[in-house]
Formats: sequence, C-alpha cells, structure tokens
Amino acid sequence: MKRYVALLRGINISGKNKVPMAELKKVFEELGFTEVKTYLNSGNVIFSSEKNNIGSLTGQIETMIKNQFGLDIPVFVTSKEDLKDILHHAPDWWGTENKEIYDNLIFIMPPATFAEVWDEIGEPREELEKIKEYKEAVFWSFNRKDYQKTNWWPKTASAGISGKLTIRTANTVRKIVGM
Repeated sequence: MKRYVALLRGINISGKNKVPMAELKKVFEELGFTEVKTYLNSGNVIFSSEKNNIGSLTGQIETMIKNQFGLDIPVFVTSKEDLKDILHHAPDWWGTENKEIYDNLIFIMPPATFAEVWDEIGEPREELEKIKEYKEAVFWSFNRKDYQKTNWWPKTASAGISGKLTIRTANTVRKIVGM
C-alpha cells in the first residue's frame, strides 16, 4: 500500500462548492481507499491505495466528486513520498517563522506546466515576493501587508490560470506530510 495526498481545488470557500469532509472521507473509502484522513475543511485527503498510477487515481477521484457532489473539481494527487521530497527542496527563505511573510506552496495540475504558469502570470515583483519552482510545485512567499501589490496574488486567482493551480500554506503542507 502506498500513501497518497489528494488536494481538491476550490471547495468550501465562501460557501461555494460545499463538500462535507466526513462525507468525502466516506466516499474515498467506498472507492476502496484505506486509512483515509481529511485535514481542515479545504479538501486535503490522505489515503492509501495499491494503485500506482497518479493519473488513474486523479481521474477516479474527480469522477467520484462529480457523481457524489455534482462538482467539476480539479484534483491534484501526489504520493506522500513525493510531497516529502518537495518539502525537502524548499528554499531557505520559505516556511520560516517570520510572521510578516506568508508562505504558500502552489501545486500545478497536470497537464499544465510551470512554463505555462510563468507565461500567464509573469515574473514576481522582486521586492515583494519570491518564487522557486520544484517539480510540479512552486514555493511562493510574500509580505502579508503588501500582498495586494504582488504580481502573483491577483493572477493566481484569475480565471485563465486558477483551474490549473491549487494552493496550500506551508503549515498545512507540513501537517499533511506529518499525518
């Protein structure tokens, strides 16, 4: 059995795309996944499966969400090992204890690539934000008080790119890896 993490994009935000976590856990178990746990109300699911094909797992989960909840929700699935590897390659400036800085990890939904994200969003504003790409993730940090002045903040939510990304805070990702 291999441990996986599924990150559902855009659920339970401002009353939209409501998905109760207890029900989500139950339908993951009905798919045959074991050791299912959810974290927070934002669509973080940790589970075990004998399957090794990430694309197949992703499709199965997206279909289940459509059938069970009536939502077309993009899902990012990765192995827990790969998520640990991503965190291991975090830059020194990311995920520190500095409360003035907000640290996020952006996950790029396949088949989208970092090059596509870069082409759509562009360079970060050097004095306000930092990014570093690693595999299918982007480490992104910015000053909390100036977030509205950053280049990436408004653009990660724009209609063109938003469906290709899901974002979690450094603390959330670390908690998920520890589960």
